[in-house]
Amino acid sequence: MNSNCGNCCNNCRGQLCASKVPIFENLNNEELLEIVKNINHKEYSKGDVIFTEGNISNTLYFINQGRIKLYKYTKDGKEQILHILSEGEFFGELELIKPSKYRFNAKSIVDAKICTLSKDEMKSIIMRNPEIGIKVLEAIGERLSKIESLVQNLATNDVDSRMAYLLMDLMEKYGENIENSISVKLQLSREDMANYIGVTRETISRKLKKFEDEKLIKIVGTKNIIILDEEGLKDYI
Repeated sequence: MNSNCGNCCNNCRGQLCASKVPIFENLNNEELLEIVKNINHKEYSKGDVIFTEGNISNTLYFINQGRIKLYKYTKDGKEQILHILSEGEFFGELELIKPSKYRFNAKSIVDAKICTLSKDEMKSIIMRNPEIGIKVLEAIGERLSKIESLVQNLATNDVDSRMAYLLMDLMEKYGENIENSISVKLQLSREDMANYIGVTRETISRKLKKFEDEKLIKIVGTKNIIILDEEGLKDYI
C-alpha cells in the first residue's frame, strides 16, 4: 500500500533525490534544493497500482528506488507491458505538453520510493531552466521510438525473435560485464516477461530453455541470466 514519505530524502543514501534524475544533472546544489522543496514523496509496495489509464494527469513521477512497469490492457483483457523503468527515470511526461488523462497504467513491480512534482511546478522549473525541457523532449522521443520498435516487434517477428529482443533489451538496461559474458539480474517475473512480448509464461520458459540449449544464455536460478553469445541472440532479431 502506498504511503507518504516525508523524510525520503533523508533515506536517499545521503543524496538529494533530484540529483538521481539525469534531466537535472547539470543543476547546481542550490537549484536542486529549490526543486526538492516542491517534491512530494511516496512509498509503494510491490504490486501497488500508482495510477490507472483514464486518471487525470497532473503529476510527474521520478523513481528514487525500485522498478515500475507501464502497461495497457489489450481488447481481450491481456496485459501488454510498454516500459520497465528504474531508478533515475521518470514517467507522466507526455502529459506535460497537453493536459489530458493517462493513457496507460503504472504499477510497482518491487517496493519503490517515488518523488513527484505537479505539472505546474515542473513547467515552472522548465521555464527557469530551458535545457531541462529539451532533455524531457529527448526522453519522450526515445520512449516513443522504443514503443515503435516494440509494436513492430510484436506485429512482424516470430516468438524466437521477440524473446531475443527482450533479452537484448534487458541486457542493455541491466547487464553487467563478468569476464567473457554479461550477467543480467532479472527485474521481471516470468509472467511480466510474457506480457512484454505477447506470449504465455509457459512459452517464456520453453524459449529460455531453447536458448540455453543453444548455449546463447545460461540460466542461474530464477533471477539471473548470463548472456553467453550476444551475436547469436542478435541473429534472431
